[in-house]
Amino acid sequence: MAVFAKAPVAGEVKTRLVPPLAVEEAAALHRWLVRRAVRTALQSGARAVSLWCAPNCAHPFFSACEREFGVTLHDQSGPDLGERMASAFAALTRDIPVLLIGADCPALAETDLQNAAAALATHAVVLQPAEDGGYVLVGQRRCHPEMFTRIDWGSASVMGATRQRLSESGIAWLEMPVLWDVDRPEDYHRLRGLGWYPRDMA
Repeated sequence: MAVFAKAPVAGEVKTRLVPPLAVEEAAALHRWLVRRAVRTALQSGARAVSLWCAPNCAHPFFSACEREFGVTLHDQSGPDLGERMASAFAALTRDIPVLLIGADCPALAETDLQNAAAALATHAVVLQPAEDGGYVLVGQRRCHPEMFTRIDWGSASVMGATRQRLSESGIAWLEMPVLWDVDRPEDYHRLRGLGWYPRDMA
């Protein structure tokens, strides 16, 4: 299982949450989200968990995650998110089916990961859509780089365009239940309202 994450550099992560958060608070939230994603991946019983780092593995936070969780670190490689995901799948699906998640979805549970992994036994691709039009999980039995092309990453059209790429390629896929991620101020307030991230960041 692969977890994709950016280095928690203040002013470069969770920028759509500034305001209401200050840049340092947004970076702290990002660190919490990454650690939660890695922990969830491990709790799912995945055989191996790798952390794919952007722009590279050099940030001390990634080394701390490696020590704390025992994950392996890899540089993300490619000019856009699609190419970076395709590159990770090409490296990882040589031996086994692979799930890839981001670090923005605290609602993603270990049972979601287990169900998605089981779905790969009968489907070439599994996706878990996000409420904002993207997706929070993608799994492949083998690498299908064509599903990551011609996508306006970061927009509300990501999931729709991905469905179109899959249909054009004749690839069978399964969609899991829609979840929400933390990208906008209303998502942050939802997170706080659930009590999952209770620290006072005012």
